[in-house]
Amino acid sequence: MKKVLIFLVFSLLTSCNSVKKIQEKPFVWEGANVYFLLTDRFKNGDPSNDINYGRKEKAAVLRGFEGGDLRGVIQKIDDNYFSDLGINAIWITPIVEQIHGATNEGTGNTYGFHGYWTKDWTELDPNFGTKNDLGELVEKAHKKGIRIVLDAVINHTGPVTDIDEAYPDSWVRTSPTCTYNNFKNTTECTLVANLPDILTESDESAELPRMLVDKWKREGKYESEMKSLDAFFGRTGYPRAPKYYIMKWLADYVQEYGIDGYRVDTVKHTNEDVWKDFQKVCQEAFDIYKRNNPSKVLDNNLFFTVGEVYGYGISQKQNYDLGDKKVNYYQNGFKSLINFDFKGDANQPYEELFSNYSKLLHSDLNGKTVMNYLTSHDDGSPFDKERKRTYEAGTKLLLAPGISQVYYGDETARTLAVAGAEGDANLRSNMNWTDSNNNLATQKLLEHYQKLGKFRADHSSVGAGVHRMISSSPYWFTRSYNDDKVLIGLDLNSGIKEISVSGIFDDGIRLRDAYSGEIITVQNGKATINTHYSIVLFEKI
Repeated sequence: MKKVLIFLVFSLLTSCNSVKKIQEKPFVWEGANVYFLLTDRFKNGDPSNDINYGRKEKAAVLRGFEGGDLRGVIQKIDDNYFSDLGINAIWITPIVEQIHGATNEGTGNTYGFHGYWTKDWTELDPNFGTKNDLGELVEKAHKKGIRIVLDAVINHTGPVTDIDEAYPDSWVRTSPTCTYNNFKNTTECTLVANLPDILTESDESAELPRMLVDKWKREGKYESEMKSLDAFFGRTGYPRAPKYYIMKWLADYVQEYGIDGYRVDTVKHTNEDVWKDFQKVCQEAFDIYKRNNPSKVLDNNLFFTVGEVYGYGISQKQNYDLGDKKVNYYQNGFKSLINFDFKGDANQPYEELFSNYSKLLHSDLNGKTVMNYLTSHDDGSPFDKERKRTYEAGTKLLLAPGISQVYYGDETARTLAVAGAEGDANLRSNMNWTDSNNNLATQKLLEHYQKLGKFRADHSSVGAGVHRMISSSPYWFTRSYNDDKVLIGLDLNSGIKEISVSGIFDDGIRLRDAYSGEIITVQNGKATINTHYSIVLFEKI
């Protein structure tokens, strides 16, 4: 009985120490492991909200609403799916109210399932869920150390349909279509035909669109919305220009629910000062949330913004060339930009990739970062489109310096080619939960992503640290960030592996290999381990 009590006490202390370790684990955006999902395609947690606004017309393959919603994301947070992957931030496609109708441009009907066709920024689309769902999602994610990044669209509204009218001329332009050969032909134009473009360069005051006024009155919220708008414009002093209305509406989700960041859509299609103002508005809202909810504050990080400057890559450092003008978006509100180079750079050998990224991030981009990805929702030329290099993809993405962006289904080899689908619809298939539950090969790949992801989440040094090669063959390297240091080996032989750690770890230091779970002690300046894996992820314990 005495031994049982001692064991129970030891187990309790171990558990408490584990919880303490999680709570004290420092989080920096430069080393984040982000999971990007299309809300409608991830998981259907509430079938009762699958059809709204009469969206019953047959859509082209994967161009209609499939049922995924915030409730499905909540269920996977509850199931620890994200925690088991080492995910510490979830980026969710826009969840605001979409146009009610469908477009038909030759490929069949297309609805706004993806979230980028806004009708009303102040409401959630019921196909995605409710504001109560959003509040629950953020709260549950935060309790598990996971940040929530929503998707901001300021550049355009949704298309015009038979049942969705255009915003007025004081708000949008409907021509010309962008030609992308200079700054003006990238910013003061529509991305494609029938996608009304917000007059984001304008500071001219504009009345609220009549359709919004009438809609809010029907919903019984007109007075409260006007009072909130008056307070915002009175406090900030901004003119009542369209862009500032939208900034205010998007910042409301920050102030009310405490979301941690925004991924910003179509960044290069507006004047850059728009984003400096947007970050400022969101930061103020974030500060208000923290003051009002001190017990829910996760850390002292600033509000996070990552920009989609289509075509930007880390090789361009801080200047993006628009032909007749170079723009530094990092100096206009952004902590990070999505790195379109990575899918090509991932074809390089490990050391070439890692050392180059580390050098750039700690010199030209010091204090800023990039978000690396291999697949996404609108890049038709992803790395490993046929899913034949899945382990290599996971290893390079999760161990590369910078932020890692896992696109939903990367970890389960979700198909990127669907019979009957056209264009980017192929990239937006439903999450393959059946495979992850029943297919052994899928489960093995998922385990690979889990091991690497947890290691990255446990160690800021992986994404934010300085890279240094220790040995080229066999390949070993370290990453160091403040007091956090890890030692990693890749493409190693099965069996006994030995590496000199003199000047890295002292004799007597115990190291755990996060990939195999084996624990060793440094002796005679060397770390020696015997595993059948080709990867070693050494961390100090």
